[in-house]
This record gives sequence, C-alpha cells and structure tokens, in this order.
Amino acid sequence: MAVTDREGHPAPVEHRADPLGDPFLRTRFALPTRPATFLSRPRLTKHLDQALRTPLTMVNGSAGAGKTLLVAEWAADLARPLAWFTVEAEEERPGMFWAYFLHALSASGNALSEQVGWPADANHVNRRVLSAIAEELEGRGTAVTVVLDEYDRVTEPEVAEQLDFVLQHAGRGLHLVVVTRTEPMLSLHRYRAAGVLTEIRGAELAFTPEEAAALLERHGLRLPVDTARSLVNRTRGWAAGLRLCALAARESPDPETYLKEFEAGRSTVADFLLAEVLKRQAPQTQDLLLRVSVLDRFCPELVNALTGRTDAARILGELCRENAFVEQLGHSWYRLHPLFGEILRAHLRVRCPSLEPELHRRAARWLQQAGSLPETLSHGAAAGDWDFTAGALVDDLAIGQFFTGLRSDDLTELFSRMGPEPTSVATDLVRAACDLSQSDLDRGMAHLQQAEARLATDAVDPAPAQLSCALLEALAARLTGSPARAERAAETADEVQPVVPARLLAKHPELPALLLTHLGSTRVWAGRFEDARAPLSKVTGSPGRAATVLAREESMGHLALIDYLNGWTGQAEHKAQESVSETERFSLSGPSGSGLGRVVLAAVAVDRDELARAQALLDEAAELPALLQDPVAAALRAIVTARLELARGNPQAAAEAADPDVAAAVASPWADGHETLVTSAAHLAEGRSETAVEELAGLSGDQPACAVEAARIQLAAGHADVAIELLDSVTAADSAGPAVTVRATLVRAQAAFAAADIPTARRLVAQALLDARHDLLRRPFLDAGRWIRPLLIAQPLSQLASGWLAPPSSAFGALSGLAIPQWPIVVEELSARELDVLQRLAQMMSTQEIAADLFVSVNTVKTHLKSLYRKLGVNRRSDAVHRARDMRLL
Repeated sequence: MAVTDREGHPAPVEHRADPLGDPFLRTRFALPTRPATFLSRPRLTKHLDQALRTPLTMVNGSAGAGKTLLVAEWAADLARPLAWFTVEAEEERPGMFWAYFLHALSASGNALSEQVGWPADANHVNRRVLSAIAEELEGRGTAVTVVLDEYDRVTEPEVAEQLDFVLQHAGRGLHLVVVTRTEPMLSLHRYRAAGVLTEIRGAELAFTPEEAAALLERHGLRLPVDTARSLVNRTRGWAAGLRLCALAARESPDPETYLKEFEAGRSTVADFLLAEVLKRQAPQTQDLLLRVSVLDRFCPELVNALTGRTDAARILGELCRENAFVEQLGHSWYRLHPLFGEILRAHLRVRCPSLEPELHRRAARWLQQAGSLPETLSHGAAAGDWDFTAGALVDDLAIGQFFTGLRSDDLTELFSRMGPEPTSVATDLVRAACDLSQSDLDRGMAHLQQAEARLATDAVDPAPAQLSCALLEALAARLTGSPARAERAAETADEVQPVVPARLLAKHPELPALLLTHLGSTRVWAGRFEDARAPLSKVTGSPGRAATVLAREESMGHLALIDYLNGWTGQAEHKAQESVSETERFSLSGPSGSGLGRVVLAAVAVDRDELARAQALLDEAAELPALLQDPVAAALRAIVTARLELARGNPQAAAEAADPDVAAAVASPWADGHETLVTSAAHLAEGRSETAVEELAGLSGDQPACAVEAARIQLAAGHADVAIELLDSVTAADSAGPAVTVRATLVRAQAAFAAADIPTARRLVAQALLDARHDLLRRPFLDAGRWIRPLLIAQPLSQLASGWLAPPSSAFGALSGLAIPQWPIVVEELSARELDVLQRLAQMMSTQEIAADLFVSVNTVKTHLKSLYRKLGVNRRSDAVHRARDMRLL
C-alpha cells in the first residue's frame, strides 16, 4: 500500500520509514569504505563485469574472505548507478525486507514510481507490490543492479520465494548480486541449469601466491612469491588471516622467517595482538575488550551489563573507527575479529581465571531479557548455570525444539554437558526431552515423573512448564500406546494455553503441532479413526513452517494410514507421498520421524503386487530408530512385512513377522486384527484350514477390512454361510474404500462360483475388475485362488483385465498351469505434469535439465519419474519412451 502524508498525498521517499516506524539508516545503503591496504584483484572484478550478462550473481565465502570489499570496489567503478543494501536480521521478515529493498533503489537514484506501493506490515508484503516492482523493473530499458550484502541473515523462506518471483518476472530489468556466507534460500538449481547464474565462491576468493605477495607489499613487506605461497598454503588464502600475518610480520626483524613459521595459535601472533592492539588501549578499554571476548556479538547495552560501565557506545565507536579488530555489524551491534577474540579469551583466563563464568552468566541474563534464546542458552551453559539455562528454555516454551529436526542436535549436545546435580522442574523436563528425543524411553519417563512431582509443588509461573510437561506426556503416551494418558495431556494443555503468553505460542508453533500429532497418533492406535482426523488435520492444515515440518510429516502419515486401513488406497498413497516429501520442502536432511509414510507406501505397493518396491520402502523406514519406538508405525511395518512374505509364498516367515513386539498399555484393535488375519492366512496357505479358522475365533467384526479378509479365509475353509454372514455385516454405511469392496466382491464371486452360479460369479468379478483398475489393486485377484483363472482368460473379463492386472513379475502365469496371456501394462491416466516430463524424456533431457525447464526441483522430477515408470510398467527411461510411443502418447 502507498504511504501518504496528512493530506493524503504520497509521502516523499526521503520521509518514509520502515514498517516498524523507524527511519532508514543511510549507512545501510552506502558502499563500505576500503582500507588503504586494500588490494585490487582484477581477475575477480573482471568476473563481476562478465556477470552483468546474467540476472543473478552470488558471491559466497566465509567471514573474512573479502567478499564485501571486493563487490564494493567493483561497484564503485561501475558506470551506472547501483543500489546497495546491507541486510540485517530484522529484514528476514518480508515486509521489512522489501521496504529496505525499495529504499535502496531510491537511495541509488533508481526509485520506482509511487504506484508500486510500500510495505506497511513488517511481517507481510502484498503480492501486488511484488508484481508491481517486477513489472516496473522489466519495463525499464537498462537493468538496475542491486547488491544484497550479508544476505545469509535472511532465514525466512517466504522472503526467498518472493525474491525469486521478482527476479524471474523482472526479466532483464534487474541484475541481483547476493553477497553471503551460506548457500542462500533461492532456486539456485533453476538458475544454474538455465545458465543464468554467476558464482564466485571461497576457492575463487582465496588469494593466490602472487596476490598474497602484493598484499604483503602493501603492508611494506617485499618478500619472494615462494614465501607468499607458503603462507597461502598455511592460511588457505583467507584474506583476513593474510592481513593479520602481514601486520604481525611487519613488526618482526625477519618477516620472511616469521611468515614461514607462522601458525594461528602461535604465541608470536598473540604477543603482537596483545602488545600492539590491547595494551595500547586505555585500561578501561582493555578491560572492556577482555570482557566482551566471551561474546560472539555485542551491543553497548550488553557491554555495559558485563563491565558495569555506561560509556560502551563511545568506546566501541572509537575502536571501530580505529580498526582495532572490532567490526560493526549494524544497528549498534559489533563483534571482535575471531582470531583477536580467541587470543583475548586466552588472556582473560590467565589474567582473571574466575571471571569468565560470571561474564557468561551476566550475558545470559541480559540476552534472555533481549529475547535471544540461542545465545542465552549458550552463555548459560558456558557459565555452568544449568538451572537458569534449562529454565530459560522451558520459560520460552522451546522444549519442542528437541523434536523439530532444526536445533535438536544442538540442544541435545548443549544439555549433554549438564550433570546430575541441578534439580528443578526445568532441568528434569529438559532431561526428559533429551532422553525421549534419543528414544531412551525408560530414562525419559523417569525424569518426566520427577518433573511432574516437582511441578505439583512449584508455585513460580508454572504455565510454560505445565504446557511443556503436557507435550512430553503426550509423546510418552504415544510411545507407550496409552490413549487415555494422551487425552489427559491434551486436556491439561487446553487448560493451560489460555494463560500462556500469546507471543510464546506464536513464537513456537511446533509445540501445539507436536502435541496434536501425538494425540492423533494415540487415537489411531486405539482405532478411533474419525476422532483422530480432527487433531491430525489441524496440523496438516496449518501454514507450512520449518518448525512444524516433522509434525506435519507425522500427521500426514497417520492420515494416510487411516485411509489405507479403510480401503482408500489411492488417497492413502497421495497423503503418504506428501508425508515423505514434507521435509524436502524445507531442505531438512533425509527421512525423519517414524517413517510411517514410507510404510504406508510399502503397504500400497503390496496391494499392487509391486513387491520389490515394497521391500525397498520397508528397508528405508527400518533405518529410522523412531520406528522401533512408535507403536503405530512398528505395528504397521510388522503387518506389511508379513503380508509381503505371504505374497512371496513364505507363510511361516509371514507368521513370524506379524507380531510387532510392541509394549503398549492398551491393545490396538486394528493392529491385533490384522496380525490375527495374517497368522490365519499363513495357516491357510500351509493347508491347515481349520487351524486358520480357529485363529479367527477372537477377531472382532467391527473393522470392514478385517471382516472381509476373515470371510475370504472362512470361504476357503469351506464355511460359505459364515463367510456370507461376515460380508453382510459390512454395510454401505461403513464407507469402505475400493481395497475393501473389491475383496468383498471377490469373496461373493467365489461363493457363487462354488455354487455353480457362473453368470453371477462372472458379473461380480467384472465389477471387482472395474473397481480395482484405478488403484491397480492386483493383490486381491492373486489372493483369490485358482478358481478365478478360467474366468479371467475368457471374454469379456480378459478385456477388462488386459493391460493392468498382470504385474511385472507375471505372477498370474506362475500360479496356474493355465495359459494366461501376457497382458501389456497399460497406462493409468497420466497427469499433465507427468506428460510434460515424458515429453522431455523423449528429447533426451537429463533430470537436471527437466527440472530447470519446468522450474521445479530435481527431487520433484524424480517423484514424477517414479510415478511415470509405475504407470507405464517400466524401470528405465528408454523403456518409458518406447512404451509411450507404442501407446501413441508421444
């Protein structure tokens, strides 16, 4: 929206403020000043000149690699105006980022028209504003060059998506230079594949021996290139390290020898920095530097808290202006050069050995008030103040971060240093979280019980601790198969949440998402599928955020399981694929959670008689330790493994695999029912029909899928009346899916066939073929037995079965001496995107090229390829193209 003055006219650019109402700082849009000893490196500036031909340039290197000064030198000599924008942490929010982006354009003389609009909300930006920015830039005759310095501070995926949008639609009107320490959250794969990305990375930023020699000469050191080469080998060409070496060597009587012997930790460097930097400062400044050495970054207020002074702002400003190894980060934040900080910390420990823990303690308390939890925890742990550190985590409502996959390892490592001495509600909760996140259920439960006992007598603001406790209770209930316990935890959470500060709940969406996921899981375990849908759907329907990605993955996997158990195979597959790909959306590493989505996909693969795929999916899921602890996933994996063994003709192995060996507080009706059915089917396959029937004695008929399978076994054992009675109990009101109805129809068809009612049997088999075709449900026909073979080879049923019923393994032909035709595998209807991929396969494009051409990720293309191969019944790219041409799809 446009910003107006009091009379409603558009406000001049120079009078605008950021969405928080703060004025823009001019230094954020000015080129950094280069020191007198700066060395120009033409090979890099030439590369940047060439980069103007592409819309995106990325300069990526470590701190001190010389990125910013390199780009600043190039920008200063650029013939046309350039917009410079140094990103700060606040700009990771969309509204703030784009306000600063627009102001950078204005400050460089490239202001956009008032019709573009202006972000007024720090957290959001109107899509219309983004479209207007892109449209106006695209309409300009000359590209506007924008440098985003320190872009690694942008951690909000939404900003990256919006920047991708503007860059893509601005066309040749925008040239973006991203200066960053880390891989930016942009669609780099698309730009690389399209050849429109220029990259300058650490290896290219590193000084060559010749450049190092020139740099040393700028510091007054004329040394052979061989000496410089040795130094480059030791420092790996790191710009800041070379400068430190040069400064130290310049004071040495034999610079060449010094540089040959130089190592970062050597006392010669420390002596120089202490003598030439620290000891030249006034005593109060020396004290300040020593105290701030325990900090990764600091501002005047934090420094005052550590020093007891009130003039830190003045001292830090002077140190920065003097280039005394204090670097300004912006917004009054500073940091020490890492090497200088390391030496200062060592000196502090010698001069004041007992002061460092107290400094960490003061810093932790100040940072907690400032709302910086990671730094609070780091300094609290460094101080050895575990009661405070655990309390800070719990009070911030961050206990769920042990289970998000984002900071889990960091938190576990940090609190692994905590000994048994601290005893409080918070320390017990943290110990419980650590143990449960590492699948140590016994220790986790013991610590949780201790926390609950202390919580009952703790009168100090118990709400965050109670909500944290409820989360861990729900997790413990899930892992122990205790639905009632999970319901109590959910009730506690509902009671406590209204008194928890709203800002904490908004800051940590992972906690309620995880709690609802665990509640839904226990309801699934109890067989209360419809009750489970509500909390699980609430999680999957929430906005996708990195903090909730694992909760969303798990919830979607449980919803997929519900659909599968109800017979809706296609829906189950779709949800399971979403579950498996959820972590990919946020670039989290590898498979995660309980692996339930993969096990559901394996179950679907068994129904389709895709046995090799089923085994591969089960093997992937088995690599996850959480699978062994989660009753739902463990029970399903046991059932699917047993059904896979039955399909392979190994009834004894199936019976052994059917028992999940899960220790649960209450039995699961669906897990027990399917275990019973697999065991009974194994007896039937070994010719022990009466034993198979006896196994069914305790089976409940409440579940349609179980009732239908029991009817099949009863009929195979010669109990037709019992079988039909079981089928009649499965009414239309049960809303059973095709996987259930197809099996039920085949049992009725078999009963009709046995009664010599061939027309009815043929009609029922035809109906089953029609119902099974869409989801490729082959297994019910394979399990039906030999009676169905004569019907399938005769018209019109052979035509209905042609092209999809026979799996790649041609199992029908192997099960009977009858001459079953080798039906070609026909295409299930391809989606529009799958047809796009198929067309590009025919053009011999690689996976990466397809991804770039379609503007999707490589992993998305791989997912489409897997589906394409399955629908075409092939395993290779060339076979897919040949089959598609045979079917006139190309």
